[in-house]
Amino acid sequence: MDKEHIKGAAKTAEGNIKETAGKLAGDKSLEMKGKADKAEGKIRDTAGDVKDAFKKK
Repeated sequence: MDKEHIKGAAKTAEGNIKETAGKLAGDKSLEMKGKADKAEGKIRDTAGDVKDAFKKK
């Protein structure tokens, strides 16, 4: 597991928290920020997978 996987997992977790908090508070802006953070986390995780694939070659 490299830095991108760690950053991705952290950003996804942060996004989950923001999204849930936004839903509970009725704050659509916070909810959307959470969804954006989750998407960024998934992208970082995928980038980590690509890096891993290149390291193995």
